[in-house]
Amino acid sequence: QVQLVESGGGLVQPGGSLTLSCAASGSIFSINSMAWYRQAPGKQRELVAAIGSGGSTNYADSVKGRFTISRDNAKNTVFLQMNSLKPEDAAVYYCCAQILLVGAVRWIDYWGQGTQVTVSS
Repeated sequence: QVQLVESGGGLVQPGGSLTLSCAASGSIFSINSMAWYRQAPGKQRELVAAIGSGGSTNYADSVKGRFTISRDNAKNTVFLQMNSLKPEDAAVYYCCAQILLVGAVRWIDYWGQGTQVTVSS
């Protein structure tokens, strides 16, 4: 019914930049919040950044000032601009969107498949 497809991950040197994208498709009536999470090996999945339908944002303390989340509501897409990347930012990054399907009455969280970000020299 709904697919979230992420792109933009890869290998980058410390101090470098990457931009992740996540596009939602399917029988979507509306999208509320959209967010990026990450999970490093042996660690719990953590919230990186979130953005509401009106554009309000919040960030994990560890990425404030370095990462920027944005969205294109017309394209049901969320972005994560990552600057000044550190080795500790390496993880699988997942997007999540709170979606109301056409004909549905409740919001459901959908997840992407994840994209690997590696930060290494």
